[in-house]
Amino acid sequence: MAKSAEMDLTSGSIFRKLLIYAIPFIFTNILQILFNAADIAVVGIFVNDDAVAAVGATSSLNTLICGLFIGLSIGSNIVLARYVGAQEMDGAHRTVGTSILIAIVSGLILMTIGVPMAETFLKWMDCAPEILPMAATYLRIYFLGMPIMMLYNFCASILRAVGDTKRPLIFLAIGGGINVLLNLFFVLVLKMTVEGVAIATITSQAISATLSLIVLFKGKGYGCLKLKYLRFYKKQLGEIVILGIPSGLQSVAFNIANVLIQSTVNSFGAVGMSANTTAQQFDAIVYNVGNAISMSTMAFIGQNIGAKRMDRVKRVIMDGILLVAILQFSVGIIFTLLSRFLCGIIASDESVIEMAMIRLSILGTFYFLCGIMEVFANSCRAMGKPIFALFVSVMGATVFRIIFLEITFALVPEFYMIFVSYPASWIFTIICYLFVLPMVYKKTKLKVQGEQTSTDVQTVEELQAAVTEE
Repeated sequence: MAKSAEMDLTSGSIFRKLLIYAIPFIFTNILQILFNAADIAVVGIFVNDDAVAAVGATSSLNTLICGLFIGLSIGSNIVLARYVGAQEMDGAHRTVGTSILIAIVSGLILMTIGVPMAETFLKWMDCAPEILPMAATYLRIYFLGMPIMMLYNFCASILRAVGDTKRPLIFLAIGGGINVLLNLFFVLVLKMTVEGVAIATITSQAISATLSLIVLFKGKGYGCLKLKYLRFYKKQLGEIVILGIPSGLQSVAFNIANVLIQSTVNSFGAVGMSANTTAQQFDAIVYNVGNAISMSTMAFIGQNIGAKRMDRVKRVIMDGILLVAILQFSVGIIFTLLSRFLCGIIASDESVIEMAMIRLSILGTFYFLCGIMEVFANSCRAMGKPIFALFVSVMGATVFRIIFLEITFALVPEFYMIFVSYPASWIFTIICYLFVLPMVYKKTKLKVQGEQTSTDVQTVEELQAAVTEE
């Protein structure tokens, strides 16, 4: 294995390696959020608040529609990590080739659906009429770049599965830096509005995707992409779909809840929408700290299951929770204390800042609960039980959240009550996982032990046959 980039996650100190692996992942997620925030900041400073609301109105919808296919990249990550742990080079290369084709096809599907349906989707979400034209323009351009965006997501997932989180960070930093410069060029020089930041986003993703592809083509380890493997393999495709589709469905379910919540936010008008968009740029950073840690545990568990090291799997889960408790909670508290200053960076209207502080303070304080929930969910997926994760997370973080919001908001129709539903649903879901996860671990351990026994018996039989022939 190439030590300069790929990392063996099946040996050594779990906490130390998890921290080394997760830190670049965390910074990748944070940079992604900061570059997205740059889009918001540029239109907020140099255009107007309506442009901010227009860009923000598309965020939940983008995540909802893309979620199913992003879930497939999670499936790709788990499958590839298992092949790496099992040291099966051919299976790993087949997974890489299949994954790249899935990325291209899924991107084309999203583009075909999203471009003509952009305005219709926004109307279904009760987007404010005064920002609908700008929001629709931004969304159409965004969906035109879907093949590029899917390609980058899958390439990054492939690199992380083999233990490489540094190069995705480097490539995102390069692309994101160019994104900021292009934002300023399109808006200040060419006098564009939301269409300028959309074009800049697609261009930056194209740069990151190109750099990732170059690395995969030039690589020699498990994450190598060779042209002869660039096709759909039935076995690997089936494994990716089985693990990825439930993850994608969970993302869709989560974002259906978020779209419904966005509709409630929209009832507070342009001020509420601008406030929500402003706060999202910062609480998303807190969320992505925990998300990076939970995704890191998934790669660790995948490799260790492939290596049949179930003794390390339980320790990965516990160390993942510990990292969430330390890092995500600390960042959340800092952002809560700085909420007025942070929200004032983007928004200028005092009423927008006050409402944005409400969301940031509530979610910033309690997002570590979401991180713990996602460590549990991704552990279930990595252990080959995505349906369990789908059912528990959807029932807790979607169904329970919607019911909770409907009841509490009807009783107290205040802006803050919208966001109280989030930590309430995370607590409920964590409690459910405390019952489910031990069962999943036990079943996975029995399966891995059975496969190990079968392999040992086969090895003994092969040795006996060889001795007999001699």
